[in-house]
Amino acid sequence: YPAAQGPGLPRMRPAKVNDSSTTEERVAFPGALREQMLQQARAAPDVEICGLIAGRGGRAVRCTAIRNVAAEPRRHFSMDPQQQIEAFRQMREQGETLFGIYHSHPDGSAEPSETDIAEAGYPQALHFIISLHHSVEAEVRAFRFRGGWALPVRLERLPHTG
Repeated sequence: YPAAQGPGLPRMRPAKVNDSSTTEERVAFPGALREQMLQQARAAPDVEICGLIAGRGGRAVRCTAIRNVAAEPRRHFSMDPQQQIEAFRQMREQGETLFGIYHSHPDGSAEPSETDIAEAGYPQALHFIISLHHSVEAEVRAFRFRGGWALPVRLERLPHTG
């Protein structure tokens, strides 16, 4: 599996985000997984964190943090190839599929850049972007990348379950 890559901030060229779609996709997403991604971003606020989200039956079931091995981890992410391969192996063994790919923007919004879209692998996966620099609270947004566009996906938070 090739390593997923994406840029960090500052963003030179913002992506084309199609917010005018009348048929916005909605995806149920567990609050516990959202909190896990936010916790990971808060623990390393000066670098782009990244990872994979496993799914089963069309639902997100767990997150796996992957080490960012980019030369400039504050501005880019590149997943550690060995950890990425291991995460995919675990998904296969547990009957899971790739649900999503996530990374953070340490210095900016939860909006993808053109490079995020251009370098994205796995077109079937949702792409999550985490920002800790939102005015009220940290922000997690999801997108589908299609034909050079970022299509926003509404995340409907599922309650925490014990």
